[in-house]
Amino acid sequence: MTSSGDAIVRLRRHTLGDLIQRSAARHPEKPAIICGTVTWPYGQFDRMCTQLAAGLARRGVASGDRVAIMSRNSHNFAAVRYALARLGAVLVPINFMLRPAEAAFILDHAQVKMLCVDTESADVAGRAAAGTRVERLLWLPGESPSSQPAAIEPIDELLVDDAWTPPDVAGDQMAQIIYTSGTEARPKGAMLTHDAVIWQYVSCIVDAAISADDVILHALPLYHCAQLDAFLGPALYVGAVNVITARPVPENLFHLMERHRITSFFAPPTVWISMLRSPQFDRHDLTRLRKGYYGASPMPVEVLRELQQRLPNVEFWNLYGQTEIAPVATVLKPQEQLRKPGSAGRAVLNVETRVVDELGRNVPVGAVGEVVHRSPQLLSGYYHDVERTDAAFSGGWFHSGDLARIDHDGYLTIVDRKKDMIKTGGENVASREVEEVLYRLDGIAEVAVIGLPDPVWVESVTAVIVPRPGHSVTPESVIVHCREALAGFKVPKRVILVESLPKNPSGKLLKRELRELYATWPDSAT
Repeated sequence: MTSSGDAIVRLRRHTLGDLIQRSAARHPEKPAIICGTVTWPYGQFDRMCTQLAAGLARRGVASGDRVAIMSRNSHNFAAVRYALARLGAVLVPINFMLRPAEAAFILDHAQVKMLCVDTESADVAGRAAAGTRVERLLWLPGESPSSQPAAIEPIDELLVDDAWTPPDVAGDQMAQIIYTSGTEARPKGAMLTHDAVIWQYVSCIVDAAISADDVILHALPLYHCAQLDAFLGPALYVGAVNVITARPVPENLFHLMERHRITSFFAPPTVWISMLRSPQFDRHDLTRLRKGYYGASPMPVEVLRELQQRLPNVEFWNLYGQTEIAPVATVLKPQEQLRKPGSAGRAVLNVETRVVDELGRNVPVGAVGEVVHRSPQLLSGYYHDVERTDAAFSGGWFHSGDLARIDHDGYLTIVDRKKDMIKTGGENVASREVEEVLYRLDGIAEVAVIGLPDPVWVESVTAVIVPRPGHSVTPESVIVHCREALAGFKVPKRVILVESLPKNPSGKLLKRELRELYATWPDSAT
């Protein structure tokens, strides 16, 4: 390519790192990030991303290297995310609730070079990193003052004031690997490019009405693509004000909403329900709130009606999708909430969606089929997993694994997870992963893990167990066993002991029958 051709490529480039620079040029003095006592205007945030990228480069991180973050929400989480983008390194966010062995799998599989942690995660992260390729741990000071973990360098010491020239980063380079909870025992690493993530930002800006006038409260974990890429990223793109907190509990949320005059807020139904049930609800001024978003699991219609009654000035959006599409695929807009109750809406701007049968044909209106997508937002594949990548993209469409109905107007209603994914409190739990752990417990003949309706968690992880003859299995022993091997949100909240599990003539377990049978089963039943 000629020198002018190289220059044209650079001038046309638009990556996640460029995005922050352009927002800073438009709004240099406007607050970009507010977290605790820290306020970073866009101009300062942009400079810090460059300084931090330079510091990471001096610590040996190069374009293409994987850097993980295992931390609660903070201003520093946001800074590292966009510094990595400027450097061309790959972000690997990790759920801070994972056990050492669970986190170690991700670190090892993604070949992570550096791991950023907060104080609370430092011990688990250190144990997880042992024996992997992780060369260095960095400390991210959080929203509230906390002590620096021993022998871990603080991120502030990486800030470099010297002139530094960022490497050329292309839009088709990998920006992040986000590990899904998966439907198998091990999670899958979804590879997403800068282009894919930014196309998704555009869909959110257009169809979820994210604007520069918003003051957005980010309270759900940033390790999850919903908060990170459906809200924080698009908001930084347009130049909104972003208030970040690590505590999504009602008393903290109400305080921040009132103090910062929050206009926009996203949370799964479980958090909205906890806010409604809090005695603090009517003690704070929430009149500035104008936009409310939910996702991760269906919002009960009666709860939505109550929200609209108690927050009459708030418009609501339901966002549906998954990690592999960066993550928003469809949206149910405010005027459609009660007209299409329980629906996931229609495809967003940059997504094409169908509901198909096993042969890839469109299902009739009202029939159940699998949701499939085409979109520039889609993942490039699963990291080091050709087999599952090929399966996901079979037939020229991406197979979501979700089952849905489609109505005459083209609106989707999700009816089931094809692979029995459980969505509890906004987190995904793969039933097979829990089953694998339970089968390690002596005395279990058969087990099926399902999600059952729950007034708080929307779905609760439930283990239906057939004990072996002559063995004593109790709900308490099952829960204790699971707590030793699984993150807290994966541990069954209910344990049901039965004599047999329903199966079809070919021996296939019928989990749908279990869900129907035990839909109203009491907590911790035996």
